[in-house]
Amino acid sequence: MKKIIVAGAHPDDPETCCGGTMIRFAAAGDEVVSAYLTRGEAGIEGKSHEEAAKIRTAEALEACEIMQARPVFLGQIDGSCEITQTRCKVMCDFLKKEAPDIVFTHWPIDGHRDHRICSVLVYDAWKNLGHGFALYYFEAESGWQSQNFAPTDFVDITTSVEQKHAACYAHKSQNMEQVFASYHTHMEKFRGLQGGFAYGEAFIRQQQSPERKLF
Repeated sequence: MKKIIVAGAHPDDPETCCGGTMIRFAAAGDEVVSAYLTRGEAGIEGKSHEEAAKIRTAEALEACEIMQARPVFLGQIDGSCEITQTRCKVMCDFLKKEAPDIVFTHWPIDGHRDHRICSVLVYDAWKNLGHGFALYYFEAESGWQSQNFAPTDFVDITTSVEQKHAACYAHKSQNMEQVFASYHTHMEKFRGLQGGFAYGEAFIRQQQSPERKLF
């Protein structure tokens, strides 16, 4: 059994970017952890940080139940994420304690600052932990958020795509069905076409990572 960690900046990032792959790992009997850097405090217009965090945390918990993933919240604030020695230590300590086989996180060239910060924190921990786990990057609303994303690996999510969508749609506060129609459905079909599947997710492997086959 492998341990898989998917580190995203906000509730719904792991689900939308990597959910089909997460579900496939869980179905294979692997342990899957969905790690959220924030609780989405700034993610609902007209709501206070406390109100939004409560709503979005509940949505993330529902999504994780659908994906059969264990949720973890890492304590940063949506829109105010930081790269400091303390924040780097939190991420490094978390990954050291979990001892994952594979970690997925944001591609660092991304229009959202929180995404970039999450990626750098994971990369820094990966370096400090001696490249001990395989590191893969995922895309978020490619072209609009993630940019210059040239995949090295593709995962067939045809059998898990409906379950992925159910997990993503749990994020009702984010108008997720419209977001999917605008971005993610096109990405799933295009990455599937590239990989030879009906629906796919795409990743970039950190070259110095240990060899860990996805599927």
